[in-house]
Amino acid sequence: MHSNGEAENFYRDLKARGISVRVGMETTGYSRWFERLLADLGFEVWIGDAAEIKTRRAKKKKTDREDARLLLKLLLEDRFPRIWVPSPENRDLRQLLWHRHRLVQMRTRIMNQLQALAMNENRCWKGKLWSARGRAELEKLPLAFWASLRRQGLLELLDRMNPAIDELTAAVEKEVQKRPEALRLMTHPGVGPLTALAFCADHRDTRTFWLRQTDQQLRGADSERGFQWWQTTIGAHQQTRQFVIALLASGGSTGGRTL
Repeated sequence: MHSNGEAENFYRDLKARGISVRVGMETTGYSRWFERLLADLGFEVWIGDAAEIKTRRAKKKKTDREDARLLLKLLLEDRFPRIWVPSPENRDLRQLLWHRHRLVQMRTRIMNQLQALAMNENRCWKGKLWSARGRAELEKLPLAFWASLRRQGLLELLDRMNPAIDELTAAVEKEVQKRPEALRLMTHPGVGPLTALAFCADHRDTRTFWLRQTDQQLRGADSERGFQWWQTTIGAHQQTRQFVIALLASGGSTGGRTL
């Protein structure tokens, strides 16, 4: 129904006939094209909490038709568990953050493999491995054919990763300068551009956040309590929430570190 354009033709036909509709759907992946289509047509889209909808489903065999009937019933009875949905601009900003996060994870895996390779040759250099001298020593290690080829390939990948991550980091810092709320968040110790921008990209209203919490409360929290507080106040978007928690976990043990 989706790939052959039937759904798109159906809603475009409604628009051509002057029929206005409200569409309710569960939270799901791979639906951005559909939400964008309905927005372009001027139709209202409500996204419902899938877990909450599940609790209201009768104990029958789950089918698409039964799900559609349930969603319609919830809409008609004004019981639809609607959730907040980020704007297209907000979603695109999350792509910047998530793309950089994934590249950093890939770089970490590459660096761990190179570190293990060096340790297997009795070279426990740890952080010194990433200095110019450490890199030169790593390249000089006498290795067997395939191990040497692996080392070369990993180093080439690492050299490609660093400029790409640096470019995305610069883009994050540029986006932060456009958002006063992100700059305000950065006044809190340990909060850098990445964490501030990720929070702004996920939290539906940062002004409400600042009305609820005073600077004294924020600055007085120790690292563990602060981490728990951030974890519970981040918004509903699972992907970005995981990203922010990962940032906080990596920086929570070092109070002076800025992420």
